[in-house]
Amino acid sequence: QVQLVESGGGLVQAGGSLRLSCAASGRSFRYYSMGWFRQGPGKEREFVGAISLSGGSTLYADSVKGRFFISRDNAENTAYLQMNNLKPRGTAVYYCATSGGITSPYGRDYSYWGQGTQVTVSS
Repeated sequence: QVQLVESGGGLVQAGGSLRLSCAASGRSFRYYSMGWFRQGPGKEREFVGAISLSGGSTLYADSVKGRFFISRDNAENTAYLQMNNLKPRGTAVYYCATSGGITSPYGRDYSYWGQGTQVTVSS
């Protein structure tokens, strides 16, 4: 079992930045790849990005590439999503999730999910 808790969401103006955190507890964090997803109002959940077990490999959705950056600190059992130049379409609940070892853009590959944190981007 892995428990995930996101934090760092809030209200930000377009063009601003936020950093989300995902704190993990339970089984050893370093054995899991981490993914970030988001779900906007009335929209399907979509992939944002993912990071490998070691942090040496990342994968991003085209819509956030070059603006969002994922990192992890295995000693602190925490993953991060740095979001820069936020746009109003980035308004969503952001979720972190763990997969066994796959750095995947597909939600079906992730077993454990956090409760989400709201990000609202005003224009």
